Amino acid sequence: MADPTNISRRMTLSSVVQAITSYGPISRASVAKMTGLSKQTVSEIVSSLENDGWVQTVGRTEGNVGRRAVVYEIVPDAALVASVDLGGTKVRVALCNLSGAVVAEITEPTTQGGGAAVVDQIGKIIIDAATRHGIGSEKIRVAVVGVPGVLDSRTGHINLAPNINGIDSIDFPALLQARLGIEVLVENDVNLAALGEHWMTHRGDKDDLVFLSIGTGIGAGIVIGGQLVRGSTGGAGEIGYLPFGADPYEEESLTVGALERVAATSAIIHHYLELTGKRRSVPEIFEALVTGDTEATQVLQEAAGYIARAIAAIAAVVDPACVVIGGSIGAREELIKMIEPEINRCFPRPIPVEVSVLGNHAALVGGASIALSRLHIALFSGGLPGAQIVVPPPLLENYQENVA
Repeated sequence: MADPTNISRRMTLSSVVQAITSYGPISRASVAKMTGLSKQTVSEIVSSLENDGWVQTVGRTEGNVGRRAVVYEIVPDAALVASVDLGGTKVRVALCNLSGAVVAEITEPTTQGGGAAVVDQIGKIIIDAATRHGIGSEKIRVAVVGVPGVLDSRTGHINLAPNINGIDSIDFPALLQARLGIEVLVENDVNLAALGEHWMTHRGDKDDLVFLSIGTGIGAGIVIGGQLVRGSTGGAGEIGYLPFGADPYEEESLTVGALERVAATSAIIHHYLELTGKRRSVPEIFEALVTGDTEATQVLQEAAGYIARAIAAIAAVVDPACVVIGGSIGAREELIKMIEPEINRCFPRPIPVEVSVLGNHAALVGGASIALSRLHIALFSGGLPGAQIVVPPPLLENYQENVA
């Protein structure tokens, strides 16, 4: 049976840390007022946290009559988390401090060795990122890895990730955890992008949103009530398999997805080739669109129509406050302008559509948000069931400047 005294102590510590994390710099008296704890209890906890190096004094309150109170905040660099965005061509690693600020970032081509070689590469990059910036690797406590597939929680295999060989036949999280010696969490990269957009720009006013990624593939991350929706097998949001576009009953649609076959990168390139006899990249097709190329307009207009139908299907089921579109294709403003009128043609009410503000860092931001929450819980609530410490996001302009 759990010790009720110990549980109470962990709950008290957790509430104090949440107040300092959310509102620091903050005085002990203000923490007591916010948490409902006695000033003596708060004073004892804050002193303990300060002695252990987790909080620090950063000045005194101003403008008050009488004695000014000392104010405290979390020590940002007392511990770090690693956020990893693993793709078929690139792997990107960002180290973030307890305030969510990026302190180091490295991008490398993804090894083509597959499987265990990918695990070794990620482990090496994380350590290298710390070393290059003079950071002791022991400060890194949690790593979150975004993958272009779905984690099978029973086996650790990453399924539906055809661009990275061998990770569907190894216990990916376990091997990486053994390699690093810290807690490792693995999540679908589009899910992380949805959490990143929600954490950085929409928290509070838009707790129901969908992040739609359009590029080599098409996928969605769904956040409802501020919580990520994964589904029973982790496959929620695999909208590339919506049964329209190409024939959903053809065998190829079970591998690529009927929607992806008409609206993702390969489909756009192939459609333009069919019309013109010219093979152009997607960026080149968008450039042709801007110059008034009739075939480019036709190709992208058709893709926009299918994407609009996908957004309408999502809205009919989820009714999000907004749909955020990202990915190498989805972030193009030219495409957004085509999608919006198509939505109005096929859906009875407006669906707010926004372009991702985080760009190719959305998954990294989402990974950081999960890692920081897990780290705070581990450090300050001792794994108390149901415990949650919400870490406020860094200012968007500061984050973008740090990772530019």
